[in-house]
Amino acid sequence: MTLAETLADLPASPGVYQYFDGEGRLLYVGKAKNLRNRVRSYWRFTPSLRPNPDQSPRILKMLHEARSLEYLVVESEADALILENSLIKQLKPKYNILLRDDKTYPYLYLDEAAPFPRFELTRKVVRGKKVRYYGPFPSGGRALLEALYFLFPLVQKAGCLQGKKACLFHQIGRCPAPCEGKITSEEYRRTVEEAKAAIHNLPLILRRLEKRMTELAEQERFEEAAKVRDQIEAIRGLEIHSEIDLARQEDYDIFAIDPGSDRGVVVRLFMRGGRITASSYSYFRHTELYDPDEAYRQALLDFYREETPGTASTILLAHDLEQSDEVAGLLSQRSGRRLRVLTPRRGPKAQLTRLALSNAAELLRRDRRQPQEIPVEKSVAELFNLERIPWRVETFDNSHMMGEAAVGAMVVWDEGAWEKSSYRRYRLEAKDEYHQMMEMLERRIGDFDKEPPPDLWLIDGGETLRRLAEDLLRRAGVNLPVLAIAKEKLDAKAHRAKGAARDLLHGPAGELRLDPRDARLQWLQRLRDEAHRFAITYHRNKKRRQDRRTLLLEQEGIGPATLKKLLDYFGTFEAIMTAEASSLSGVAGRRAAEAIGKLRSEEN
Repeated sequence: MTLAETLADLPASPGVYQYFDGEGRLLYVGKAKNLRNRVRSYWRFTPSLRPNPDQSPRILKMLHEARSLEYLVVESEADALILENSLIKQLKPKYNILLRDDKTYPYLYLDEAAPFPRFELTRKVVRGKKVRYYGPFPSGGRALLEALYFLFPLVQKAGCLQGKKACLFHQIGRCPAPCEGKITSEEYRRTVEEAKAAIHNLPLILRRLEKRMTELAEQERFEEAAKVRDQIEAIRGLEIHSEIDLARQEDYDIFAIDPGSDRGVVVRLFMRGGRITASSYSYFRHTELYDPDEAYRQALLDFYREETPGTASTILLAHDLEQSDEVAGLLSQRSGRRLRVLTPRRGPKAQLTRLALSNAAELLRRDRRQPQEIPVEKSVAELFNLERIPWRVETFDNSHMMGEAAVGAMVVWDEGAWEKSSYRRYRLEAKDEYHQMMEMLERRIGDFDKEPPPDLWLIDGGETLRRLAEDLLRRAGVNLPVLAIAKEKLDAKAHRAKGAARDLLHGPAGELRLDPRDARLQWLQRLRDEAHRFAITYHRNKKRRQDRRTLLLEQEGIGPATLKKLLDYFGTFEAIMTAEASSLSGVAGRRAAEAIGKLRSEEN
């Protein structure tokens, strides 16, 4: 169906629309309360179909590239908002703003319904009518929690309340021992109230910690003193210095976005009880031109999820949001209570948004003062004519020995550093490298809804594996470039050990050879080598475990022939170790099943 035919046949329903270029690449994702009215507003139909000149320069540029349109009908505008946000993160369209802050921040919480309540950390809603939250704490939350238990005689461990005898914490004066009835619930609550007040009086906590650190140092308990020093530094980072102190005990979440030139920043301030108690920020690289409406919409939908606890009922924005009522309605559904999204023009609330904007401008100013060398990521983008700079790269490699102990590995490079918390290991069932890579990439694509795709995939392999990755992404509708790096083949072998082969790069435009001293090649090699190291380490650990299992089974009288029969039937050691005893007996006999059961119980 042509673009004109699709425009003529649009339904008057809420939904999400997607524009594609002539090569089928996704350009833009948008949402609409009425698909027919919204999408047709992009165009003029007489004397011929052409873009509406009233659109923004960014949208006009996109429309001139658009050759086809697809849409999805949903039940409501709230569903359209959710789907639009999800597709932008998963599919990375060329003309959408790409915010990448999916963090959930920790909160301190206190269940005041308990007879002897304890402070805990959480990143999700804790059910209870009398649960109170403090935060969020983008950093230092754990240090603050430990300081409360260090400075106030509270029940130190959840398990303490289940015991019947006072423990060491009581002996050193850190716990009042309610387990032995040495304190009443009412007396304990007075201590809890002191601790609650201290959370909003960080200077008091810092003074007490500094006094305790000095005492420990004078007693030459230097390791303990050093731990307290680290707590002090972490908690000091929570202090927000602001002249604004509202007379009323108001709670606000404040958002401000400054797009910068090619790098923008989202700033969040959290006001509780009339005082700013926490802040956070994240940078983003916008594509083409900036759209504030889309950026604020993404920032709010990413931050406020169903599991987000302790949010303020009023959200203040530094700029107008066209769909503020719709977004507020959706966030209210998620939180289970009414939330408002406002853009104040004057008064104390506007002063708060100006404060957030000034913080955003200062963050970008400091960022511009950093050394302005051309980053290698930008050079790689220019070399391969990529649509966006690959600030975040996922690199894949797999490892096996004659098809055994097959594993895959993914490592992540993000904004100039390894992000090891995002590394992934994969146990693979396939026997050959092609299908092992296919298995690993399909599983990664399946996780895009939970962990959005990066800016670039790098494959340890040649053009065949690169094309495989492209095909899988194309089938999933994901707009993500793929590069591959492989050793040059000499006599059908790579000759890695001899160093005779050079690395070849494979991109959409074909094969490329770079000088070994080229920084771009060295950067890609560094990514490949880290993936190889991570995969090899996992493979060796898995192979070592398999060898140990084989040895133990041999000691139980299970020979190589029986083991081969089991592997041929079940496929992998993991499948053998989790198989039912009846299945094992049917394949290799009762004795083998008993030996495997014995080994399984020893490992558990």
